[in-house]
Amino acid sequence: MMESEVIISNQVVKNRVVVAMSGGVDSSVAAALLVEQGYEVVGMMMRLWSEPGGGNGAPVANRCCTPDQVADARRVADRLNIPFYLLDAKEYFRRTIVRFFLDEHARGRTPNPCIECNRHIRFTYLLQQALALDAGFLATGHYARIRRTEAGRQLLQGVDESKDQSYVLHMLTQEKLAHVLFPVGEYTKTEVRELARKFGLPVAGKHDSQDLCFLSDGDHRRFLREYGAALKPGPIMDGNGRVLGQHDGLSFYTIGQRKGLGIVSPEPFYVLRKDTRQNTLIVGPRDALGRWELTAQEVNWLAGAPPAGPLEVQAKIRYKAKGVEAMVTDVGNGRVHLRFQKPVFGITAGQGVVFYAGDICLGGGIITEEGTA
Repeated sequence: MMESEVIISNQVVKNRVVVAMSGGVDSSVAAALLVEQGYEVVGMMMRLWSEPGGGNGAPVANRCCTPDQVADARRVADRLNIPFYLLDAKEYFRRTIVRFFLDEHARGRTPNPCIECNRHIRFTYLLQQALALDAGFLATGHYARIRRTEAGRQLLQGVDESKDQSYVLHMLTQEKLAHVLFPVGEYTKTEVRELARKFGLPVAGKHDSQDLCFLSDGDHRRFLREYGAALKPGPIMDGNGRVLGQHDGLSFYTIGQRKGLGIVSPEPFYVLRKDTRQNTLIVGPRDALGRWELTAQEVNWLAGAPPAGPLEVQAKIRYKAKGVEAMVTDVGNGRVHLRFQKPVFGITAGQGVVFYAGDICLGGGIITEEGTA
């Protein structure tokens, strides 16, 4: 079986739902809502890889599944009177997500591990586990919505615009959307916390998790240094080839970065691009960051096929970015070209670019080229 494939059992129990539980308020409320709606709910949590920590090399739990989070998820499951299973996915997570993170940085890109985790872990590996239990659905605590139409299923932004997570879900397919539920997507975060209190859940006031889950201390530069990303110092140059300083390794920098460059100048410099062939960091004024176009690969169209011709969309180049009007053209082999109506700042190879028509997520891919100024 390919990693991206999902096998559907002939014995699916349509009323059975596996909820991906994290011990947080969103997935806990998702489970409670489904119980209230009469589903047969099964809680499932994955134990994911994290680097060893501390002087004695003792393992540190992944931030998505610390002992406290596992305990909170169990308490919620007990409160809802549903079964709860802990699934060991450490090695698969390490091979797919951690290795990807290191390899992409070694190529001079700035990856989004959450997108790849959704692609390979939640909505392939965990979805397959749910279907193996003859469940009809996998539910998560993502802030997004699914709408059924005559043409198929659409992925919509969550009602709470500030929490919308459709950006990191753009890789879902029609096959997977048919077996996925997002119960909290119709609510705001404030309403979700109120629901948690209504259901008597012990996690109602719990803070949201932040940072990369597999880092022991949240320091990705230290992680890159210790886990084998190629980090060779090299020159920092401006657009005219003038050497302004030295960088510590291209993986330590991202497009648009201003601080930490070590350049003394009356005018601020920003990272414009990374020349991996010459191991050179190119910097310049903020105005030089603007780009009119980009290309992307690994593009997924949620409708199941690309548009017949150029399509006007609102494109997001980062999770929290505002949508920008653009024309997207499918060029074949899972690649697209985007031309923006105005210059866009901070386009970064390795990040996702996601296309929208209003609140409908049309699809997206991974940025490969930042385009022209």
